[in-house]
Amino acid sequence: MQQFLLFFILAIFAAMLILNFYFRVKVLRAYKKLVQHGVEFDSSHFLSKQKMEKEIYPKYPHLKKDIAAFVQHIQYSVKMATVLIALITLFVGVLMYLR
Repeated sequence: MQQFLLFFILAIFAAMLILNFYFRVKVLRAYKKLVQHGVEFDSSHFLSKQKMEKEIYPKYPHLKKDIAAFVQHIQYSVKMATVLIALITLFVGVLMYLR
């Protein structure tokens, strides 16, 4: 049972790590495109959809889809990093409990 639990947690961790890498590659591709077009915004726009729609989308209407994809991929990447941290904590907790 112990071996299975540890293997299961490590398998989920590996899958989440690969998924996180995938989203980071997508973020870098979107970022490259936005930099080439001179799009500038700060981190407060990631957190507020209204602020993004009010301040950034009117400046770059032709890149609205790319900006939205970039923000969405950044948010997914942050969520995946949070899950990875939780899985690491769970793995360490299981190791400590089993010893």
